[in-house]
Amino acid sequence: MSSPTEHDHNHDHEKEAEPITDRIHDNSWSANLEKPKYAANSELAIHDAIDAIEHTTAGNHVNLVTHAELGHPETFLYDALEDEYDGLNWEYIDQCGCGGHVTKVHVEGISNSAR
Repeated sequence: MSSPTEHDHNHDHEKEAEPITDRIHDNSWSANLEKPKYAANSELAIHDAIDAIEHTTAGNHVNLVTHAELGHPETFLYDALEDEYDGLNWEYIDQCGCGGHVTKVHVEGISNSAR
């Protein structure tokens, strides 16, 4: 059972959060995780990155564009993706001119290790 504080946090998060996407992408696309709400919230960025991957069909990729203030994605995102999926492949592309970072995630025959 979760603590009251944890529950309140999760409940508030769900009320305020808008989904990163509202559809399944049967093409390659980019998920914008650079909005101000991500600047100090790596947990939200990870949540929405996973949501973006889940909404991308096999054979395509999603570019996860993360906020500069979160730092390089290897410091917060990659371990979370490894924990969530078996067989997921990604590559770091570049740092944007605005300071954000682009990671290309290839969606090919992955399985969610949490399921």
